Amino acid sequence: MRILLAPMEGLLDYRLRDTLTGVGGYDECVSEFIRVNDTLLPAHRIYRFVPELHQNCRTLAGIPVKIQLLGSDINCMAENASMVASLGAYGIDLNFGCPAPTVNRNRGGAALLKEPELMYSIVKAVRRAVPAHIPVTAKMRLGFDSTEQALVCAKALEDGGAEEIVVHARTKTDGYKPPAYWEWIHKIIETVKVPVVANGEIWSVTDAIRCMEISGSNDIMIGRGAVANPSLALMIRKKQKDPHPWLETKGILQKYWDRLELDMDATSRAGRIKQWLHYLSKQYVEAEKDFEIVKRFKRSEDFESYWK
Repeated sequence: MRILLAPMEGLLDYRLRDTLTGVGGYDECVSEFIRVNDTLLPAHRIYRFVPELHQNCRTLAGIPVKIQLLGSDINCMAENASMVASLGAYGIDLNFGCPAPTVNRNRGGAALLKEPELMYSIVKAVRRAVPAHIPVTAKMRLGFDSTEQALVCAKALEDGGAEEIVVHARTKTDGYKPPAYWEWIHKIIETVKVPVVANGEIWSVTDAIRCMEISGSNDIMIGRGAVANPSLALMIRKKQKDPHPWLETKGILQKYWDRLELDMDATSRAGRIKQWLHYLSKQYVEAEKDFEIVKRFKRSEDFESYWK
């Protein structure tokens, strides 16, 4: 079994990757998507999203990070993938699942699920542009507003050269509303020969077990569930029975705060802590209480008493 840590735009970035992989249980991470339009991106922008490139494309805990690209221009995607590979990327992942309206309006993310031929062409061009030793993978949803082309899209990714497919088991229209349709992942596994990773609505060990049983995949990707319970990957692996006690989890939160201090202003740092406490409140009643304490904090000084 492999457990992958998903990206979450605006929260699960390199800072939180460092924090969560430091807790343990993960085999691999994927970066937040880097948007590719009609130009070759400068290297400094890639480093800004994935500073792990400076350390062999691994988090401080040694967990490898794939770099995710999002776009619809075939040649531009290939050129940027080649450039990213030259920086020392561990792997290239292609985003065909983002449901954000602004992304979809610009013919990106899940919008491409309506164009499987274009998905095939993008993957094929990227695979040709990237050295053979660097894996090219893809993430998709079950469709844009229906599952009608789910199997066609998965086959297009495989035929284009994707070596692995992560499937978020919902359509773009479904968004993040439960349930996730894990049975569709099983259908995709029966359609393609490459490894398929199951993703969507995994909040607990029970969810992980059911997802693997229904989907038929031994590999899972977790995002929101990992943020709500930093111990989740360890618990799924049976290395830990219960979540960390709240005081230990608050210590993890404080380490994250210290990590944010390196390159983020106080107001933004405060926002990230509130955001993470919101997710932690799904697992810890203490987090909900603490959120009420810090929700009006804006300055670093405001947090000094909270960490004590």
